[in-house]
Amino acid sequence: MTDALVPDTTRIGLLARIEAKPEHAHEVEELLTTALPLAREEAGTTFWFGLRLGPTTFGIFDTFGTEENRTAHLQGRIAAALMDNAPKLLVEDPEILPVEVLAAKLS
Repeated sequence: MTDALVPDTTRIGLLARIEAKPEHAHEVEELLTTALPLAREEAGTTFWFGLRLGPTTFGIFDTFGTEENRTAHLQGRIAAALMDNAPKLLVEDPEILPVEVLAAKLS
């Protein structure tokens, strides 16, 4: 479906909430900032944001043009790095929610 409110390349997204163990918050921040080059390598990931929501709460928001691109991202290097380090760095597994972008201002 084409909708003028959202470009086709940003209709599908993911929103992840990540809760770091207090003693590992800096490492989670570093993991997110160093993941940016990996996100840039993913042709199907159109927008990628690493977020700090609080002292130990972080997030990732990213968008894709197709379900296949979203699936590829979930099976990619960023997700692998996050899950490989989750037991050490995180209070619990990240909460990862698939989202549909309803409206967007991109420039």
